[in-house]
Amino acid sequence: MERLKSAVPVDLRRAVGEGTTRDLPSTTSLLLSFLDGLPLFHQVISELTDPELALCRKDKERAVELKGQGNACFSRREFEQALGFYSQALRHLPISSDGTDEILLATLYVNRASTMHKLGLLEECLRDCDRAISVSPNYAKAWYRRGMVNASLKNYSSSMHDLEVALSMEVTSSGKSNIEHELKLILLKHQNVNEVGRSSSDCNDAELPQTAEPCKVVLECVSTPNKGRGMTSPNDISPASLIHVEDPLAAIILKSRRDTHCHYCFNEAPADAVFCPLCTIPVYCSKKCQVQAVGGISWNQDTCLRSKSNGVDLGKLSLTSTRRKDPNSKQIAEHRHECGGAHWAAVLPADIVLAGRVMAQYIDRKMLTGKSSAISGPNLDLIHHYDIDSPTSKLESHIYAIVLLLCLQKYYSSDLSWEEETLSELVLLICQVKVNSIAIVRMKSMDEGQRLTENKGNSAAGDAVMCSVEQVRVAQAIYMSGSLFNHSCRPNVHTYFHSRTLFLRSTEYIESGSSIELSYGPQAGEMDLLARQQSLQENYKFSCRCSSCSELHLSDLVIDSFCCPQKTCLGAISELTYYRSKENCVHVSLKESDVCKLSLPHASEVDEDTEKVGKLLFRNDVDLKIDPGYCMSCRSQLDLASAIATSDRAASRINRFKELTVIDEVSEVPVTDALRSLEQIKKLRHPYSKALAQAEDMVAEAFAKIGDQEQARKHCEASIEILEKLYHPKHIAIAHELTKLVSIELSLGDMASSRATFLRAEEIFSLYYGPDVQRILPYVDALKRTVTGRFIRAP
Repeated sequence: MERLKSAVPVDLRRAVGEGTTRDLPSTTSLLLSFLDGLPLFHQVISELTDPELALCRKDKERAVELKGQGNACFSRREFEQALGFYSQALRHLPISSDGTDEILLATLYVNRASTMHKLGLLEECLRDCDRAISVSPNYAKAWYRRGMVNASLKNYSSSMHDLEVALSMEVTSSGKSNIEHELKLILLKHQNVNEVGRSSSDCNDAELPQTAEPCKVVLECVSTPNKGRGMTSPNDISPASLIHVEDPLAAIILKSRRDTHCHYCFNEAPADAVFCPLCTIPVYCSKKCQVQAVGGISWNQDTCLRSKSNGVDLGKLSLTSTRRKDPNSKQIAEHRHECGGAHWAAVLPADIVLAGRVMAQYIDRKMLTGKSSAISGPNLDLIHHYDIDSPTSKLESHIYAIVLLLCLQKYYSSDLSWEEETLSELVLLICQVKVNSIAIVRMKSMDEGQRLTENKGNSAAGDAVMCSVEQVRVAQAIYMSGSLFNHSCRPNVHTYFHSRTLFLRSTEYIESGSSIELSYGPQAGEMDLLARQQSLQENYKFSCRCSSCSELHLSDLVIDSFCCPQKTCLGAISELTYYRSKENCVHVSLKESDVCKLSLPHASEVDEDTEKVGKLLFRNDVDLKIDPGYCMSCRSQLDLASAIATSDRAASRINRFKELTVIDEVSEVPVTDALRSLEQIKKLRHPYSKALAQAEDMVAEAFAKIGDQEQARKHCEASIEILEKLYHPKHIAIAHELTKLVSIELSLGDMASSRATFLRAEEIFSLYYGPDVQRILPYVDALKRTVTGRFIRAP
């Protein structure tokens, strides 16, 4: 796209950049006319839509090659590598209309199943066996492998049945002898061991029932002069109340998660992932997710599915979806228009592909209702901020809108006619997606921490590590009602997701008529004031005036600050300038263009810590100015440049120490150096600063890894104490840190302390997730079972 942007003449670029919403019909028409006469543009469109150039097309030869590599790895007992090759072979294998590739497909499923059996992935192995049998019911190896995995799962009746079927199909004498031997062994086990029921096949977390918890909160959309539209309730809302549940209008996985997460439910893809039948882009965790995203697959002797843009026969394979029959259904096969040989959906940015999904859904609904004579664009009634976008952003939106429209036209072809304003509306749709899309996240626990909870009671202290968790962005989506909630850097609701469904839950008492606010990302305690403002301005085009951004708070005074050189002074030294004006306000700035105005709390409302940190700010000194490098409490001066450099070097050494513990290359020298570096940070950074909290946390994780759990506990507790100052004691970030401390206390065998700490964390988790804790944060449930002693083994 950079080539297209640079090819646009300066005068046309200026017209687009200086134009407003009212000018869109003119600017889009002018740009389209220019690009239509540009050979480079037609080359780009061809590269995006020509199936012969598509990077995502199926390739049988490639599939056979990958199968051979998998076989070689399996022979060398490199099972994890073999698993990867077999999965990629399945991803590239085309589905033929005459069934000639059925044996190859079934063989790949069985080979992958055998590999997963070796790796102990029994349920996944069972599902692949079922798939192989459904493709080729007379394939003896598929029945044999399913019989063996059923035996491993202690499903002995099913195992004997499968092996008997395999025996009836087996043609070689050695094969028959092997199966008969296995049948005798399983018969003995069946007589001595109770049967274990088989779980349902091809099931994943996305198919679990939704919460039965009722959502009783009445919501109202109101408009205010300062924030525009927002959500309130006419009733008081209690803490931990489920406020809102919503499925997305459209959603798209992030490019960085394409190979690791399901493209429909966005959960982690299992080892037995399934793939799109027509291209190699999506990965799905189950057949159900595949059907919901692509549509059902059926053989049809009378219907030939063609890519309407190029007339290429894809075989007598039709895509159907029972969900598409009802025009009012919310489920539209969202990936179908992206298939058919083109790879534009794999190349264009995620937000552009998301806009394409919204547009395709709108078109499909009009076609289902018979109103497809002329297509314009969907009116989402969401803000777009086009008029205040930068010239560069406006030009990009124009170009992407034109490219996207042509890609969609290639798919729908002569079925539709397009109105003149379609292109203008598509530009606005792209802007709406950029401003209103919500990031779908997953909380991912580290494998080591999970093993700790499972193995506690019989493991050496040196084998245990801290149970840590990280938030991972996996997708972005448009939630029509969710987009109406305003932002606060101290939100009163918590956002979380199950599959692709959005949940909002109150985290504090919300008085009737008060604004119900979630976080768009930046939060007080996590980012400083100016960083929050910059992020919100760049991404959402507004200056936040929430309570954290309009009033002076402790966290913003200390988060990136240094300590006063006077040992008895708790004052903070900042890189920012603080100026107290006559209006009883403080102006905070990094440079003259970045100024935030904060009101000062009444003297009676200032807590002891805040008063000690910024004593000078709370005096009645008009026109008081505190320059960077000066203490806010006693005006003592610090060499900021030197302090920053020394602190950064110390933090780097601590991080290096942590990295060495991961690769088990720790000696006495790195340990001593890390502790010395931590002392340097303590001498320079404010005792409530985020840099010190992070340093304490890194040291704690490193000590936990090398088995010094007492040191790990000491530094983990120190980190939590700081974070409670930056956030508040019942913030969700504190709960996740407390789970680290629980895992350390378990390693020490301190069950009383671990139970007490877990109860603190559980109280916070219940506030933020209610009864959904178990399914959203399964590692917390595993930790709970451990601290309650259910899975503690006898020494």
